Amino acid sequence: MSRVEQSPKLELDKIIFIGRTFEEYLDMFSLAIEELRGKKILDCPGGACSFTAKGNKLGLDVIACDIAYYHSVEDLEDKGLLDIDHAMEHMEKAKDNYVWDYFKNIEGLKTQRLRALIECTKDRKEFRERYVPVSLPALPFKDMEFDILLSAHFLFTYADRLDFDFHKRTIMELLRVTKEEIRIFPLIDLEGNRYEHLDKIIDFPIRIGCKVEEVKVPYEFQLNGNSMLKITKGK
Repeated sequence: MSRVEQSPKLELDKIIFIGRTFEEYLDMFSLAIEELRGKKILDCPGGACSFTAKGNKLGLDVIACDIAYYHSVEDLEDKGLLDIDHAMEHMEKAKDNYVWDYFKNIEGLKTQRLRALIECTKDRKEFRERYVPVSLPALPFKDMEFDILLSAHFLFTYADRLDFDFHKRTIMELLRVTKEEIRIFPLIDLEGNRYEHLDKIIDFPIRIGCKVEEVKVPYEFQLNGNSMLKITKGK
């Protein structure tokens, strides 16, 4: 399968192109830079996050993939700026659904979201090969191509739009391309509720010999969103 599959683009207006910073990733996934050195890492889906951009600057080996990357860098930059503005307007009305320890206020949140978008955009212009367009639940990578796979704010988050079968097939595909471990954050949907089929989802990797843990992390912005799923593959 080629890196850029012949897959219809998701309409740009259906994409929410907002990302998190490198530092947020370390906290969301309870990671230290040193444990990532020498590993091949996939950010799936990467969106407008700056983990790939800054990670590679720090000497890590990171690739991002996302359905959004079928669109041009310029179109996604424009969409990202619009999405950040829209999200900040929403935040004003829904402040109580969030924990304001990590970000002290909406202006601080906006600053970090813009930083992630700018860093991601600049890196994508310079290093296009790091940003692979994909259409989940299929990935154009070899079996066990990556040591570590990180997946943020996609699975479980959109439980109202992505059904159980999609979650199951995606988890199995993530397992196929990963050699050592997968970390998924958060474990709640957009309403702040634990994903209702999480126990059933966990059963699939356990059946093929993986160790699965729900791990508390030093990051909580969305209420109740302070846990990740850590799947360690058997040797």
